Amino acid sequence: MRRARSTAAVLGAGLLGLTIAGCSTTPFGAPVKPAMTPAEAGAGYLSAARVAALAAAVPPPSADGSTEQAADRAASDRYRVLEGGDRWLLATAHAELRPELARQHFDCALGVRFQGQATPRLTLLLQRVMHDANEAAEQAKARAFRPRPVGVDPDRPACQRVTAASRASASYPSGSASVGAAYGEVMAAVDPAHAQQAREIGRQIGVSRAVCGMHYDADVKAGTDLGRATAREIAATPAFQDDLKAARAELAGVRRTGLTNAGCTAEAATLALPLP
Repeated sequence: MRRARSTAAVLGAGLLGLTIAGCSTTPFGAPVKPAMTPAEAGAGYLSAARVAALAAAVPPPSADGSTEQAADRAASDRYRVLEGGDRWLLATAHAELRPELARQHFDCALGVRFQGQATPRLTLLLQRVMHDANEAAEQAKARAFRPRPVGVDPDRPACQRVTAASRASASYPSGSASVGAAYGEVMAAVDPAHAQQAREIGRQIGVSRAVCGMHYDADVKAGTDLGRATAREIAATPAFQDDLKAARAELAGVRRTGLTNAGCTAEAATLALPLP
């Protein structure tokens, strides 16, 4: 039985209202307008060879008919009870990973309000990180095909708009989990005082993909591991260190506004809910 007034009501007015409502109206798999052109963003931080090496290090998915695959599918089936509830709404917000909007996923972790604040160097930094983390995941996906939960069950709802082609696309590893984890590592570096909280939000972005039926737990774990490995490589580059200094200065400016996100209580309550 649902509460008379659920956290979802607060999320609808607060957390989901803060970002594009994460309602990502862009169909999954469709091209989105980047925060800046590749020339402006300098593409990624890593060379093509380093990205390829990261992708090659991802272990293959579990075999068809294996106990691992059965456990993944059973867990995914249990997540169906979350559809339309508080955690589902948060997962809907987490579906938005464009840097100028995804930075807002870290409002509560860092104790700030990014909406309406200019952070061009932070946005550039996230854009370049997204490039590397997503590219590594896409290359890993190309090595072995595993269908998505929404592909196995074409009638299963997703927390974002999906096309027939995106339902049929590869699930392992999760590119969104890779990007989310990499974002979490980067935000931890931008604000070391809130590193643990930033990393947890990065991880939860990946968990949201399983809640949404877009990925299985193993896809999320592999993507999260890949994102963290990618972030470690990125952190060693001089270009990242230069951008990091500028991003820290921008965060200090955002913090001086004294603004915080009204949805943080709702977010905390939702993340505290146990998964089925």
